Amino acid sequence: MDRLSINDIIKAVSGIGKNIKEKTIDNIVIDDRKVTQNCIFVAIKGERFDGHDFIESAIDKGVAAVITEREIPLIPQIVVEDTKRALLDIASFNRSRFSGMVVGVTGSVGKTTAKDMIAKVLSLKMHVLKTQGNLNNAIGLSRTLFGLDSSHQAAVIEMGMSNSGEISALSQTSKPTVGIITNIGVSHIENLGSRDEILKSKLEILDGMSESSPLIVGGDNDKLKNLVLPHNKVIKCGIENEECDYRAFNIESNGFDTEFDVEYKTGKTHVKIPTIGEHNVLNALFGFAVGVLAKIEPEQIADALYTYEPTGMRQNISKINGVIVIGDCYNASPDSMRAALSSLMTIPCSGRRIAVLGDMLELGSIAESSHIEIGELAAGFGVDFIYCYGDLARYIYKGALKCCELNDNVNNDNIAYFNDKETLAVKLRETIKPGDAVLFKASRAIKLEDVMQFIFK
Repeated sequence: MDRLSINDIIKAVSGIGKNIKEKTIDNIVIDDRKVTQNCIFVAIKGERFDGHDFIESAIDKGVAAVITEREIPLIPQIVVEDTKRALLDIASFNRSRFSGMVVGVTGSVGKTTAKDMIAKVLSLKMHVLKTQGNLNNAIGLSRTLFGLDSSHQAAVIEMGMSNSGEISALSQTSKPTVGIITNIGVSHIENLGSRDEILKSKLEILDGMSESSPLIVGGDNDKLKNLVLPHNKVIKCGIENEECDYRAFNIESNGFDTEFDVEYKTGKTHVKIPTIGEHNVLNALFGFAVGVLAKIEPEQIADALYTYEPTGMRQNISKINGVIVIGDCYNASPDSMRAALSSLMTIPCSGRRIAVLGDMLELGSIAESSHIEIGELAAGFGVDFIYCYGDLARYIYKGALKCCELNDNVNNDNIAYFNDKETLAVKLRETIKPGDAVLFKASRAIKLEDVMQFIFK
């Protein structure tokens, strides 16, 4: 963040300043442990902590001022109605001082990978700020935008949601010059009720965009492939839909890499990415499309995409003691489960393919049927061992057994359900042999990485 005056901040948050001395501010914090003399501490009320309880600590450490929802005698403060809203207001003000490209990325799945690939491409010719990890809610987005300063030429901002209205607030704060909707799936359908409502909520990304800003979407997705907007240009990326503006074909997996050709209005370019799965081909297409908008040469875009590295616990592929391990424990939805199972079946291995599958959360009324479908899919793919863990994963187990009953060529002896991680880990240790490929996939709350660490420590 380039320096701000306290008076600018008071105006940005429509607050009331008390006991304030004019000073330049170089940071905004919500953690009293990170307080410095030239920063402002914002007292955020969270689920487990109330930042107002730490105001005294922030004052003791010499904070320039605090932003609070209640007046506190004698201390330098800016009083506002809602400190979370104030955080967004300051982030919005800092964004308003920036004139470079801002890419906003949302969607049911694939947001983080698409964001990282886009940032990798733009980094060829620009100093790029990007959302770290998945800090994609109001607080995370604000913290990201606080890092935006005059040294940057572009920013890639991830936007997550669980309810309607959230993307609108994030978009109006970050004001994207390019919008991305990766796809419309069923994540958070428990809160929103239907995929049509999820689409409506994702389209809130337009609320902070000008009418001249393009929206890039997954053109194979049934809810997006026919999308037409009254003002903003829609750019479609896909594999199956021949009407897409950027289309991948001749897709081939070679070891841990995937190669394909990208066809677009002005030509064709060969691309190679260091990961597997058609879902990652689609994410690369988003990076390619943004690169073209940024006037980067297609061959340079392709070179940049090959330097992509997965972050966090998203489809990290490694080889441990002769075993190919696919760790994908960050999130799980029916779409990402299908993609992960497809990757397991695609990756070359000399042994068996083993899927360790856990709960997919926040699916509401479709939770049972969705887990059954994934079990049927895994068994139908011919996965050699299917091990299930979690309350909802018992339906994956049920679906896999159902597939076995309908298909004589599927062996149900290698399908099992576990209600504790230790028993699962012991069984896996007995099962896994050098040459095998093992997928670990579940929602974050299941912490399936605990099993991975137990086996491969």
